[in-house]
Amino acid sequence: MAEMLALRDYYGKTVAELGKTNKDIVVLDADLSGSTRTSTFAKAFPERFFNMGVAEQDMIGTAAGLAAGGKIPFASTFAIFASGRAWEQVRQAVGYPHQNVKIIATHGGITVGPDGPSHQAGEDIALMRAIPGMTVIMPADAHETAAAVRWAAAYVGPVYIRLTRDKFPVVFNDSKTFTPGKGDQLKKGADVTFIACGLMTSIALEAAALLEKEGISAGVVNMASIKPIDRDLVLQAAAESGALVAAEEHSIIGGLGSAVAELVAENNPVPVIRVGIQDDYISSGAPEELLEACGFTATGLADAARRAVQLKKQAASR
Repeated sequence: MAEMLALRDYYGKTVAELGKTNKDIVVLDADLSGSTRTSTFAKAFPERFFNMGVAEQDMIGTAAGLAAGGKIPFASTFAIFASGRAWEQVRQAVGYPHQNVKIIATHGGITVGPDGPSHQAGEDIALMRAIPGMTVIMPADAHETAAAVRWAAAYVGPVYIRLTRDKFPVVFNDSKTFTPGKGDQLKKGADVTFIACGLMTSIALEAAALLEKEGISAGVVNMASIKPIDRDLVLQAAAESGALVAAEEHSIIGGLGSAVAELVAENNPVPVIRVGIQDDYISSGAPEELLEACGFTATGLADAARRAVQLKKQAASR
């Protein structure tokens, strides 16, 4: 069984480690430091930690001001609040002036489970992806989270990193690096390729193993860099396998699936099946129950891959 680690734990640990050597790093939180794990930084560097209270808009505005003054602010809260309640401030104070603010949003997607629809951010990637100049990242595991946070601290410009609450299976080891605009080809496939991010990367690997038993060659690409997306790798997968399944713990509208479909439609049209949250709100429940209900399982992804392969065959027979 794969090792399970929490992405938010590795964010908290990594930003605290970076704070030891980079005195310009400051951290802001909207009264959720225990949940976002910025409490680790707060304990180590209380003079560089700012609890802004339940005032996400003020937090983003303050982060933008600190960035304008030469600091490297990491601003954290739940994804539903970072992308929803503070969207105008992110757009006007961070995106438009291209301020060096790192927004690290935890508790994204449906795996917040019992917190219900009010806290299940399924639109955040779409909202952040639409902001010009914003780098948008959804890491596959804890080690990629740490790599993305290290990269973000060194990069000058606005960044949105979307994390979750639950523990995820480990895909990479602690030598993982992150490069914006670059994906990871974890497995090549001749019949269909999964392009996944976040939790769905590990599930895609399971689905590929199931399909292999049926004689279906399924590739797997991890695409943590949703914006900029790895254009070359997506088009390579489209050319080599002729069918794609985009999988994400996010709405099928405006996220990774949309990015893949847009790119393929304009350059090399092949069947693309989008697996994600349908155009609806998801009920409260245990994370495992919600993943099953949404088809975010190895069986669900395998079914989507079979549909993609069938569409490819239909197109070839015309």
